[in-house]
Amino acid sequence: MMKTLFRLFLLCLALGCAWLVWVVLIPVGLPEAGYKLTVGPNRTLSQVARGLEQEGVVRSRQVMVALARLQGVDRKIKAGLYRFDGQASMLDILNRLADGHPDEASLTVIEGWTFRQFRQAIDRNPDIKHTAKDWSDEEIMRRLGFGDAKPEGLFFPSTYLFSPDTEDAELYRQAFGEMQQRLEAAWAARKPELPYRTPYELLIMASLIEKETGEDADRPMVAGVFVNRLKQGMRLQTDPSVIYGMGSLYQGKIGKADLRRDTPYNTYTRAGLTPTPIALPGKAALDAAANPAETKALYFVARGDGTSHFSATLDEHNQAVRKYILKKGQ
Repeated sequence: MMKTLFRLFLLCLALGCAWLVWVVLIPVGLPEAGYKLTVGPNRTLSQVARGLEQEGVVRSRQVMVALARLQGVDRKIKAGLYRFDGQASMLDILNRLADGHPDEASLTVIEGWTFRQFRQAIDRNPDIKHTAKDWSDEEIMRRLGFGDAKPEGLFFPSTYLFSPDTEDAELYRQAFGEMQQRLEAAWAARKPELPYRTPYELLIMASLIEKETGEDADRPMVAGVFVNRLKQGMRLQTDPSVIYGMGSLYQGKIGKADLRRDTPYNTYTRAGLTPTPIALPGKAALDAAANPAETKALYFVARGDGTSHFSATLDEHNQAVRKYILKKGQ
């Protein structure tokens, strides 16, 4: 009996080892055109392995994660695009992810960032060849052929894939060109009778919308409020513009004195749009600026959950402020 059990144990062990060899070392056939794996920023190995399993590129995500932990590489995978041709085993894929050399590296530019934050992301990226690091903002615009325009808002926030050692100037060109295309499309698709004389004014509006809300559903309503205010000659009174105008003086809070202190970007003291964008707006903000909601609202206040309450009258707005702001501060 013991001999039989021992033989069964050895058989199970052999089958288990054979299965592990098949899972880890035997290549999986890939499409004739090859396989491209894009690893986004902050993606965990577990998330990557799940996607690979779903696409039939690896046979077991659990084994892949366990093997990576045994090798101590589970936290070393690097964002970027990896190409695999012909056949690839799980071990081949894991080794490529762990060696830190993707075929294409990536740079993610976040919606709502300022140009300064965009520059910092480029300067800190180790896969980029830094040639413009010591240039001033004005030099970047001039040397890259963008003229004397202020850089704020003119670069599109997205994830850009590039070959390692690509010059930073090329990434500036890509992001600038992408924004020009997106802005032209938004301008061409805009509603009639909007209070923008140029595409640049639409871009300024989009940047204000971008900073006012991260809620997709609220963006057209915010745009509607701002458009209504401009048409009626009311000041926009948007806090993000005040914060932008404060520059380094902003330390996380703004008070009544800040709202009264005049700067070119203080929409409480000055009418109309700000002189430049205040951030890099994404597609949703551009679309909202071009196609604002049809609304009678002139005011809005944050509810505290990421959304906003919109009001057509000052009385209704004051009630909303008491409900969502003043009560919360008690």
